[in-house]
Amino acid sequence: MSRTTKKPIGSLVGALAASLAVTACGSGDESGAPAAGSDLPQGSEPVELDPADFTSEVDNPYWPMTPGSRWIYSETEPGEPDLKVEVTVTNKTKMIANGIEANVVHDVVTENGEPLEVTDDWYAQDSDGNVWYMGEETAEYENGKVVTRAGSFEGGVDGAQPGIIMPANPEPGLAYRQEYYKGEAEDTGEIVSVGEQAEVPAGHYEDVLMTKDENPLEPKVLEFKFFAPEVGPVLAVDVSGSSGREELIRYEPGK
Repeated sequence: MSRTTKKPIGSLVGALAASLAVTACGSGDESGAPAAGSDLPQGSEPVELDPADFTSEVDNPYWPMTPGSRWIYSETEPGEPDLKVEVTVTNKTKMIANGIEANVVHDVVTENGEPLEVTDDWYAQDSDGNVWYMGEETAEYENGKVVTRAGSFEGGVDGAQPGIIMPANPEPGLAYRQEYYKGEAEDTGEIVSVGEQAEVPAGHYEDVLMTKDENPLEPKVLEFKFFAPEVGPVLAVDVSGSSGREELIRYEPGK
C-alpha cells in the first residue's frame, strides 16, 4: 500500500538520517516485543479487541476516510510501465470475523486502462483515534483474468491479526505492526518524523508525517511514505529493493 511525495532535498536527507538513527537503535526484537513506549501491536502478537471501542467512521487527520473520498496516484519505476492507482472510500462496511464493523476502501491498479490488481481494504478506528487495518480481499489480473488472490486475509481468521495503519498520536520512533498473516502479510511501520514538506502533482503540503515501512518477508525492501493532514497518503518512495515512486495526482474529498 504505497502512497507518496517529493520533498526538498535538505528536508529529505534530514529525515533519512533520523530514520537511520532509529534503525540503529532498534525498534523491537525478533520476538515481536514492542519498542519502548509503544503499546501498539507488534509482530505476531495476538490482540483482543472490543467491537464497542471501534467505529467504521475514520477521521484520523493523517488519513481521513470519508465515504466518497478518492485519491488518484501515478506509480512509476525505471524500466517499467507507468501505473495508475485509484483509491475510493465506498459507502459499504464489512463485519470482520473479530466482530468489528469496518469501512470498505476500493483500490484499483491499472496499466493502460487494464486492471492489474483490485483490492477491497477494511479499516476501522478505535476510540483513541488509531486507525486499524482489518484485512483485505485482493485479486491480481493477467489478460483480464484473476490469476491469484494471495495476500488476502481477515483479522480473526486462520491466525491473521489486524494491525495499525495510522497511530492516533504519531511520534518519531513509534513502531507498530500494520498487518499479520503468517507468510503472506507481515508489514510493519515506524514513524520517522513529523512537520515535513511534500510536493507532488496534486500540490504542496506542509506538516507532513513521514513513516518507514518494512516487511520481514522481503528484508531488502524499504519504503518511505508521506501523509498530509486532512488529505492522507501523498507520496511513497522505495529506497531499497526497488526504485519505485508513487505520488498523488488528485484528491477528491468525500462529503
